[in-house]
Amino acid sequence: MNPAPYVGRFAPSPTGPLHAGSLVAAVASFLDARAAGGRWLVRMEDLDRPRCEPGAADAILRQLEAYGLVWDGAVLYQSQRDDAYAAALDTLRGEGAAFACTCSRSQLAQAPRNAEGEIVYPGTCRLHPPPRTAAHAWRVRVEAASTHFTDRIHGALQQNMAHDVGDFIVKRADGLFAYQLAVVVDDAFQGVTHVVRGADLLWNTPRQIYLQTLLGLQTPVYAHVPLITNAAGQKLSKQTRASALPETGRGTVMAHALAVLGHAPPAELAGTEPAEQLAWAAVHWQIENVPTRPAVAKPAP
Repeated sequence: MNPAPYVGRFAPSPTGPLHAGSLVAAVASFLDARAAGGRWLVRMEDLDRPRCEPGAADAILRQLEAYGLVWDGAVLYQSQRDDAYAAALDTLRGEGAAFACTCSRSQLAQAPRNAEGEIVYPGTCRLHPPPRTAAHAWRVRVEAASTHFTDRIHGALQQNMAHDVGDFIVKRADGLFAYQLAVVVDDAFQGVTHVVRGADLLWNTPRQIYLQTLLGLQTPVYAHVPLITNAAGQKLSKQTRASALPETGRGTVMAHALAVLGHAPPAELAGTEPAEQLAWAAVHWQIENVPTRPAVAKPAP
């Protein structure tokens, strides 16, 4: 049987413009797809409507184009996919794999936390009947067994979700579907075979593999690229006031992104347009050369 044709994707959240860290993730996923002769999709993860900025999705698409990152096909918007997520939740409920949870943040404040600072759910509502009126989330019941996976950059990994995560949310109490469920449903819908994304999402992977198993979906191949931090060691993000990608000096910015990924362009290309650097990098791309360590952002040119 021939393997499925390569399909990759970049899935930003439109809570603000792209910054140097999101560019590194976009470039890595783009190059991995192009080097394999595959398709590269863009999906807007605009599930969390209150956090999304008006106009941010369009601004992100303009930034991608300006940096030579041209996608295939139509952009998928998660805010338009609630029916698909509801159907997946119905499947989980029908299998007895999901339960209603009325725990508030204050009730879980004393629960243990994992290495990423996330609450490890203590199972409080596992055996309770579904509430009739109280606002509630939906959680997936996890088993006390390790999930094993191989990351193309970080190697063989495992996580015992019962110990490190606990039963996790797939629909929030405010009615919004959670990232973990949506990303699994959409990767399957779009036929994604390879996921290349930032290392901050590395330990989300076992939850997604677990959901794929419950829902009978194929598991993509995963790779998690290094993060970009500020001088204080914080991941670049809207919360850490990361600067938007500059509109000038794009060639210098692209050369830095490629260097972070272990693919610094030759000197004669360092000042050229992003598209020219990407064409070179697609020919020379080898994901085993991507480092695992974070990199510090350079000042804007």
